[in-house]
Amino acid sequence: MSFRTRRLVEFRDTDAAGIVHFSAFFPWMESAEHEMLRSLGIKVLPDSHDDPSVTWPRVSVSCDYANAARFEDWLEIEVSVVKIGRSSIRYEVAFSRQDAGGGSVSVAKGATVVVCCRLRPGGGLEKTMIPDEIRAKLESV
Repeated sequence: MSFRTRRLVEFRDTDAAGIVHFSAFFPWMESAEHEMLRSLGIKVLPDSHDDPSVTWPRVSVSCDYANAARFEDWLEIEVSVVKIGRSSIRYEVAFSRQDAGGGSVSVAKGATVVVCCRLRPGGGLEKTMIPDEIRAKLESV
């Protein structure tokens, strides 16, 4: 299973040729991940009174590009949870758009690895195991 969302390519996302700049994909990957987490009832950045009080810093992000997307294209974004470790999660994100005939065209494929961390008083982070209730929600995707 996976989580799906859509995004309209804005003018600010494009380069001088009107093609989506490679750097635009990284915030889209993060936004889609956050949208998925919220849909599962998982907070992205918990309040200090939340239990478990965990957050998800990135340790690896990559993206491979296949075809261009342009201003005002609608992108379909699919987030998949592909590996859940003791304290880390690997997501894969696929971007596609429709071609002139209505078919789907792969635009890019990305991957993100996040690590579960507890928020320490004063703002520090400490790596921790993924809480069971969060793990169960992620395994449902």
